[in-house]
Amino acid sequence: MKKPYIFLLLFLSLFTNVSFAQCDDISLENLTNPGPYEVKTLTEEDGIRNGPEYSGATIYYPTNTISLLPSIAIVPGWGASPSSVEEWGPFYASHGIVTIIIGTNNLYTDLVDARAQALLDALETVKQENSRESSPLKDILNLNKMAVSGWSMGGGGAQRAATLDSTINAVVALCPYLFGSNLNHQSPLLIFSGEDDPTAPPEEHADVHYKETPDTTDKLLVEIANGDHSVANTPNGGEGIVGKIALSWLKLYLEDNTCYCPLLKDELLLESSITSKIEQSFECESLSLTDNKYITGFYPNPAKNIVTFKVLENVDFELFSLLGQSVLKGKLTINNNQIDVSNLPENIYLLKIKNQTIKLVKQN
Repeated sequence: MKKPYIFLLLFLSLFTNVSFAQCDDISLENLTNPGPYEVKTLTEEDGIRNGPEYSGATIYYPTNTISLLPSIAIVPGWGASPSSVEEWGPFYASHGIVTIIIGTNNLYTDLVDARAQALLDALETVKQENSRESSPLKDILNLNKMAVSGWSMGGGGAQRAATLDSTINAVVALCPYLFGSNLNHQSPLLIFSGEDDPTAPPEEHADVHYKETPDTTDKLLVEIANGDHSVANTPNGGEGIVGKIALSWLKLYLEDNTCYCPLLKDELLLESSITSKIEQSFECESLSLTDNKYITGFYPNPAKNIVTFKVLENVDFELFSLLGQSVLKGKLTINNNQIDVSNLPENIYLLKIKNQTIKLVKQN
């Protein structure tokens, strides 16, 4: 009796492999620390700009790359020096993302808004490297692909920076500390929090930030189980999942590499033993890309209850378990574009739509 199931599973896998063939070189194994590129640094002694809104900076950059490079600016938290977040510099740079890590003019009186201004000033320093004659970064920076990040009060500053500059392409907030709202921006937002953070308790900070950011903004909240306030200070936090998720987020929104979207949803967000809470509101666009005639996106994935699809035309669907058993059938239309998976057990399923196969993850 198992042979038909095995045949069907192989049949479905064939379609999946065809659909995702262009993403074959993107996997969890690629999200290493360090990445494939060698890293060098620049400081003010090397001629980089001395920004008035921050104090001291180090630029980490990859060598031997062939494409224009995106950038990210990172600021530490209240009372902390750049060394508290410096491991992010070589990590991002080794994966092709130029990273500037800055200090604050005053460790204790530069609060959230001052850190937002510091981040924007840091991005200006990076921009000027693209035209500085003696800079190794001259003419190799993509000035339309820039992100901000910060830890604690610096994470709140990163959120604020996005409200001040709508051209920011992504925000990575590391256990952010910020009371109040005013988080109306459209920059894709990734928030890390620690379940046991005594300094910025998630229910008072990270959870509020996620809710106060508009639903029209792509956003993801990842709470690390038993994590404290410094759980996201390095890419090794949460047994390394912090770095893998952050890198995938930036690859998706800074490099427009959609191959990282299903990697985020289907594998990284399933680390239930490492994460204590996940909230998400972002879609994987064009997952089967070139021949995607029926579905161009869906969310959330993993899902607990309802999965919503971007439907181009009315189409029948059938959902299979990994053993090839049909567990759900129905029709998706432009006006009826949701599938209820609330009654299904937690598992990975294959959704068959004509010549498309999509991997869905049910999470309790």
